[in-house]
Amino acid sequence: MRVARPWTAAGIVAGGVGLVLLAPAAPAPAAPQTHKPLPLERLFDNQAVSEDARPGDADFDGAGTSLSAADLRTAGWTPGRRIGLDAARLTWPRSAGTGPDNVIADGQAVRLRGRGEALTFLVASSSPQGPGAGASGVGAVRYRDGSSAPYTLSAPDWRAGPAATKAVGLPHLNTAAGQRQETARLYAVTVPVRRGRQIASVVLPKDPGPAADLHVFALALRQPGYGWTGSWAASTAGYTKVGPWTDQTLRLVVHTSAGGPGVRVRLENTFAAAPVEIGGATVALQASGAAARGTPVPLTFGGRPGTSIPAGAQVFSDPVDFPVPADANLLVSMYLPGPVEAVPVHSQATQRSYLSAAGSGDQSGEQGAESYTGTLTTWPFLTGVDVRGGPGSVVTLGDSITDGTKSTRDANHRWPDVLSRRLRGQLEVPAYGVLNAGISANRVVADRYPGEGVSTDTGGVSAQHRLERDVLAQTGVRTVVVFQGINDLRWGSSAEELIAGLRSVAERARERGLRVVGATIAPCEGESLCTADADARRSAVNAFIRDSGGAFDAVLDFDAVVRDPGHPARILPAYDSGDHLHPGDAGLAALADSIDLRKLVG
Repeated sequence: MRVARPWTAAGIVAGGVGLVLLAPAAPAPAAPQTHKPLPLERLFDNQAVSEDARPGDADFDGAGTSLSAADLRTAGWTPGRRIGLDAARLTWPRSAGTGPDNVIADGQAVRLRGRGEALTFLVASSSPQGPGAGASGVGAVRYRDGSSAPYTLSAPDWRAGPAATKAVGLPHLNTAAGQRQETARLYAVTVPVRRGRQIASVVLPKDPGPAADLHVFALALRQPGYGWTGSWAASTAGYTKVGPWTDQTLRLVVHTSAGGPGVRVRLENTFAAAPVEIGGATVALQASGAAARGTPVPLTFGGRPGTSIPAGAQVFSDPVDFPVPADANLLVSMYLPGPVEAVPVHSQATQRSYLSAAGSGDQSGEQGAESYTGTLTTWPFLTGVDVRGGPGSVVTLGDSITDGTKSTRDANHRWPDVLSRRLRGQLEVPAYGVLNAGISANRVVADRYPGEGVSTDTGGVSAQHRLERDVLAQTGVRTVVVFQGINDLRWGSSAEELIAGLRSVAERARERGLRVVGATIAPCEGESLCTADADARRSAVNAFIRDSGGAFDAVLDFDAVVRDPGHPARILPAYDSGDHLHPGDAGLAALADSIDLRKLVG
């Protein structure tokens, strides 16, 4: 199915009376009959975005419905804007709102050259019959050496697709009959390419059929983080009300794993509906509390001291020469001119950070602690710290046990912290950075936070829905350890559902060239939701993990490490934090100390 261009008004003057007749607009360019690759914007044949006063200018779905240009501007998605999504930088079409701004996929060849680790498409599907199930098709990546490889591109429906994986959500639809209060969404979808191969062009999928169209707005080659290692990370768990924060500074405390001679940070506006302004930012070593050891070093963004992060997007700071020790606390400060009323947040930091008083201005460069009169136990906006050099990183994908719930605050006793110290203290395997992608209350199969709107639930979207952002797009990732599932079982998921979810996570990670290490699920008898039935399902899932038929490259038997040998359904009392679900400091250290480090290396 291909969407026709809208009709335009043609004025005819007869006997001094102005008449307006409807005439068809100039036909949309047909799909090219040649295989000569062209820049994506030269292939645009559909207009999806209209100004609110002229909704008839666009017809995204063949039924006269379109995206609101005003909503996109409110979200910070202005024409020609570079949008950072999952470590790729895409350009929102310069023609959005004024002309064709996307191409309906039908086998067109797109000029794209370079080497990378993945392709990221900004897409959505549409249907004139209304919200649908999405569209999918097979395209091809052509390489300079003459070879090619297929890929599958799936685009969720722009009105019915999941909120949890959207790139941006908009509150209205434009129609000829007026604006409707109904959510529209666009998606960033990433597919793998052959690493190290020089790409010549990308062939879009053929038209998937009469039921739906697959629209492509932008395409970018995601570059590996050459010369960088992820040292610290936190996963966005929800979008919560704050303050409002106005004209004040956040000073966030984070703990490094790998060290290096230079640093950059990653800020994200995940799940947001509006852009956020960062007026200035710095990095420093922590002396104590909010006080820095030496004058904080300014960070820039594209050479500027501040930046605006569009809704749903991310930004990296420019690299700065700043020696970062391994196993050390950093202060990352950011000034918010404000007002900021809601933030994307990692809710369970198990670490005290700091906030200056409202109206105190930009205190990011202050060495002392005098301005920081408030405290935080969350990490807003900040999702990554990378260091120059190093061998790459391990990502630990998990829930509250990985997040460090019930470990000692400000002590960095999470099991990934202990694993990092073990890696630093040996020479047998690479001293990888360790990135903690644990979220308290998170599940593999189902979302806790729905992925849209201000919420008090900070359990995050599911591991399957956040895998691209929190694992596959991390800087220098080589290996992922998957230690998750107890929350699915506690809240009623079947063993079969959880096994299918874990298989999906492992398959997607291996498809991207990562080593995947599975960890068995720890016991929790004595906690209110850890029933005998839940434990039976846990045993079934653990049997799969131990003998998964190749789903995992290696297995860590965390269940065997912390269970009570005399009562295997519960945690050994010496390892129990007291709630029978979360290991305390001793139990977390036992998990990390049990790991054969050779299993992390492919």
